[in-house]
Amino acid sequence: MVKTQVYFQPEELRALHRAAKRTGKSVAQLVREAVRRSCVPSDAEAPVGLWDGEVRVTSVDHDSIYDAP
Repeated sequence: MVKTQVYFQPEELRALHRAAKRTGKSVAQLVREAVRRSCVPSDAEAPVGLWDGEVRVTSVDHDSIYDAP
């Protein structure tokens, strides 16, 4: 790890300290987790298996599913 310095508004830091106390985590750990969630892409967290049935309509034919029977 590399040490860095970050400046927060007083209300932001108070909120971080409250969250740290509530979760039992350090402020640094909360900041690292927030950076990972918002800035570091992760394939493991991407949607997986949203549909595993047979593909009946392609994206090209998407609007046809709304046509009258």
